[in-house]
Amino acid sequence: MCKLPSQATSTLSTSALSACNSIDLLLPDINGILRGKRVTASALEKVLSKGVYLPISLFGTNVNGDTVNDTGLGLSIGEPDAICCAVNQVVTPVPWSPGRGQLLMTMLDEQHQPFAINPRAILQRLWQQLKQLGYAPVIAVELEFYLLTPESQNTELAAPINPYTQRTDDTTQVYYMDDLDAYSQFTDAVQAACQAQDIPADAAVVEYAPGQFEINLSHSDDIVKACDDAILLKRTIKNVARQHNYIASFMAKPFAQQAGSGMHIHVSLYDDNDNVLHNQDTLHNVIGGLQHSMADAMLLFAPHANSYRRFQADMYVPMGPTWGYNNRTVALRIPAEGGKNLRIEHRIAGADANPYLVTAAVMAGIIDGLVKQRSCTSASSGDATQQVTHNNPRYWHQAIQSFSTSQWIREYFGKQFQQIFSKVKLSELNEFEQQITPTEIKWYLHTL
Repeated sequence: MCKLPSQATSTLSTSALSACNSIDLLLPDINGILRGKRVTASALEKVLSKGVYLPISLFGTNVNGDTVNDTGLGLSIGEPDAICCAVNQVVTPVPWSPGRGQLLMTMLDEQHQPFAINPRAILQRLWQQLKQLGYAPVIAVELEFYLLTPESQNTELAAPINPYTQRTDDTTQVYYMDDLDAYSQFTDAVQAACQAQDIPADAAVVEYAPGQFEINLSHSDDIVKACDDAILLKRTIKNVARQHNYIASFMAKPFAQQAGSGMHIHVSLYDDNDNVLHNQDTLHNVIGGLQHSMADAMLLFAPHANSYRRFQADMYVPMGPTWGYNNRTVALRIPAEGGKNLRIEHRIAGADANPYLVTAAVMAGIIDGLVKQRSCTSASSGDATQQVTHNNPRYWHQAIQSFSTSQWIREYFGKQFQQIFSKVKLSELNEFEQQITPTEIKWYLHTL
């Protein structure tokens, strides 16, 4: 059987399988984009027993799906394939496409071990490393996104027409329950689709801009599955939105004058049954590790050109490696709910980031802080965006440079991943900077 080293045998979801004519085999790439292939239901037994071959160059593709040959994963080595196995043995339905099932896949190397540069495998390795230190993390993922009109294309983006008022949303009504009611057909359909796929989505709120929402996933002590769920939740939201005549976008900053969309990772840490973050020294070491690594890992939290538009003061986005209690202006927030649920909310990443890599960076920061007993700064109070003394990289090219030369990244993510991710992002940067923007035409065509 094509079985992962740590994978337990499970039972097929026969109710889902019996209704399937085809099955989507889904492999998240280095950007967190789902790639793969669609097979007939009759091929399932072969997929589960022998796996399916996909090109390793999928982990060297840029955001547009082009292979970056400088990664050394494409033509230079003959575009080889590697075996991919199902993450588990359960076929789940694709609720927006009756008659179709889905399996999340992961790539293995020639020794039948997790492919080293697969973000899922990197997270798995760091999780095991933390467990070997005697700690068990628990995480929850929060994702913000925008609903847009179906006519939104390229630079002409528009907020949706409110189903109640029949007018384009143009006000900021954060946590507004009437808007949840207005868009309830969409949010209820997302919830139903999540239940059908066993995705533990447990809350929805209206966020800080017209058409912006957040859907939260339940906390989990299986941090790899938590990121699997986040990947599948994004797919679900996008496809359910299409069914309701919207576009759902996880761009970090679709509107210059509105709030950006973040991916917040809530993490607590246990030793047996005790939440070790209650120990002040441990809490400060963990925060110190996360602060120490934040600049080097910025490219993982903000991997795209648009990611850096999000970092603006007065937009509830942290501007540096700050921390504090019950304060949404810091990067590392200790929420008001304490007690046994004491946790850190890591608020740097955009919704456009790869959840496996974001969570891996958080895990690596925690390991680093615990092992090296990193010290942290004093807790911030008030508006921490106005108190930053050490900024994270503010521009894409700075983040690529920091990432590509970081000894910390090399230590925790490996030299090969560091080189490949850097080359993918540098290729995207070079292609992006060759584009002539509408602003350039507006400013320079007639005036110069």
